[in-house]
Amino acid sequence: MTEYSPSKKIKPSSDVASDVRQLTLDELIRPRQTEHSLSIDRAFPEEFVNDLSRQEVFNKHLFRPNTYLHKWWARRCGSTFRTILKQFASNHDSRDYYAPGGLEGITVLDPMMGGGTTLHEAIRLGANVIGADIDPIPIVQARASLTQVELAGLRVVFDQFFSDLHDSLGPYFQTECPTCEETVDVQYLLHGLRKKCACRNVVQIDQYDLRHEDDSTISICPESGEIFRTQNGQKTAVETLSPPTGTVGAAANLITKAEKTCPICGQNYEELLDLPFYARYTPIAIVAACPEHGSIFRSPSEADLARIKQADEQRSELDFGPLEDFIVHDGPKSSDLLRHNVRSYLDVFSSRQLLYLHQAIRQLRDYAGIDRLTLGMLVSTSLEFNSMLCGYKGWNKRRPGAIRHVFALHAYSFQYTVLENNPVNPRKSSGNLQLLFRDRIERGRKWSVLPVERKIGEDGKRELIRIPGETDDGVEVFNQADLMRDRSRFWLLQGDSQSLPLDDHSVDMIVTDPPYYDSVQYSNLAAFFRVWLTRLLPDEAEWSYDESDSAVATKSTTGVSNFMRVLAGIFAECGRVLKKQTGRMVFTFHHWDPSAWAELTLALKSSRFRLMNAYVVYSEHPISVHIRNLNSIQHDSVLVFALDGNGSSVPWTPLDAIDTNDSETFCRQCGATLGWLLESAFSPAEIRAVWKNLIREGDDG
Repeated sequence: MTEYSPSKKIKPSSDVASDVRQLTLDELIRPRQTEHSLSIDRAFPEEFVNDLSRQEVFNKHLFRPNTYLHKWWARRCGSTFRTILKQFASNHDSRDYYAPGGLEGITVLDPMMGGGTTLHEAIRLGANVIGADIDPIPIVQARASLTQVELAGLRVVFDQFFSDLHDSLGPYFQTECPTCEETVDVQYLLHGLRKKCACRNVVQIDQYDLRHEDDSTISICPESGEIFRTQNGQKTAVETLSPPTGTVGAAANLITKAEKTCPICGQNYEELLDLPFYARYTPIAIVAACPEHGSIFRSPSEADLARIKQADEQRSELDFGPLEDFIVHDGPKSSDLLRHNVRSYLDVFSSRQLLYLHQAIRQLRDYAGIDRLTLGMLVSTSLEFNSMLCGYKGWNKRRPGAIRHVFALHAYSFQYTVLENNPVNPRKSSGNLQLLFRDRIERGRKWSVLPVERKIGEDGKRELIRIPGETDDGVEVFNQADLMRDRSRFWLLQGDSQSLPLDDHSVDMIVTDPPYYDSVQYSNLAAFFRVWLTRLLPDEAEWSYDESDSAVATKSTTGVSNFMRVLAGIFAECGRVLKKQTGRMVFTFHHWDPSAWAELTLALKSSRFRLMNAYVVYSEHPISVHIRNLNSIQHDSVLVFALDGNGSSVPWTPLDAIDTNDSETFCRQCGATLGWLLESAFSPAEIRAVWKNLIREGDDG
């Protein structure tokens, strides 16, 4: 690992530009801005950013671990936002990507902070940052990850919290080794989906093979439910303590998800929708590890089933407050739950998982401040790996025991083989508290005090570069006056960003990543966590809010979209607080839908912003689970705006059409069209028509 020094400068960012971008700008006849011009108005190191982002998109959480304490969606590459912010450094040397700091004395606002990327990147550079969001989860996540705290102290607190949890819950998550009969901690339990037809009950699972190992395969017998190992063509029953009773048993009737119709009666198999969601599944296999005899993979025993029954008997006695607080309300993504007759968020958790939540809520009352905040966020984010919506992908020998977490597809998915995890397993394993503490807190906090960047050489090799003097944390303040008293301070504002408690023209730059037109699903999906955070951290935020104030694509009775109404209000407020001549608003955006670009244009136009320049950077990888097999845009437009009426205004050249066959070209041409339309005198109807004509229906994905 190398430490940055001024003698190891990279090529000046203003000189790094791809031939494609230069050609595009020449074709558009886009002259340079001169009056009140900033570095980012003239050039941006696209090629450099693309090299970094192509590495980061694979594992963003490893490149920026301190940003990923809790689940959030649609995070952009931190390296892209660091590069954007670096263009505002006051001197040329400080604009070097690997040079520390450069934004001391600068105030940066993100009015739609989401995952907090802007805040984390700007505070590292010495800026004072303001983050605002209507959803409470971004607020508490930013507070938990940006607040300065000693990791050693957090480790002591976590160890005590975990020990108390294990003492209370461990007996529910235990089993016996079939060899020595010693009690051991369970790693996870697999369940199959119960279904029925006219003549019988069945249990449906993904496949009969449960794990592929180097020299053998572990499978489940469809007739008996017995688990066996196949090695060199020979089948051997896996040792167990007693035959499974009350689950799949001797008349298992196991089927795979490929089987839709009963071969006996000819009727389609039906899910048991009249049962609570958690009760639609039945145990089929238990996985654990014995210190003496190694891994255990077998059918559940009578003792295992008795532990589950004991938890089920306590379920009705658990008091989480009014049941109406857990009602699933109809929404773009929650409607999937309702279609499966899931009416309460309580029902997507097993009884043991609810016992875990109940005990965690009780224990958190004994903690305060950053300790309680960190532990509460850790328990909340663990729910993505501890729900009856979790699937199993441990059959792949490269990832044994791996969990398909709840939001792997950015939506609710309903599994055939469910993995019920053990959150209080003392051994680190996928999705349990021990592993999450290491990955989300320890790794993040270590990185925050000594951030590391990647540098890619001409030979393609990557080098780790330490940035001396930078830290990814700061001091929280609660008013604008205190914000400016020092450097690396942060102010978090929960509420509607159409009205911010900031002085006129007091912000140096606004850097954000607005919702992408139809991204309402993020706030809708976040209800899965909010119902529990309300109880885990009741005093940390206002947990209920009006989703109508979110910038998303819903239509009112007047035909004006909520996206335009809210974004226009936010942009107008940005115009009020942004410095007049030197202030810039920069954000990333992409969308295939011409309506999204039209609404964005109208929102910006009504707020009197003009486009200074537009760049294109790589943002997504096509193997991402939630975009695989889609005609996905893999690039972002980086759009740089200034307030209208300050400095020169040079018209953009209009286009005859926008190419929808190439992601990069599409984003470039959309940026150019946006700049032209912002300087036009077209009416809203004409602007919508222009976008619809340029991005012709049927050409997009």
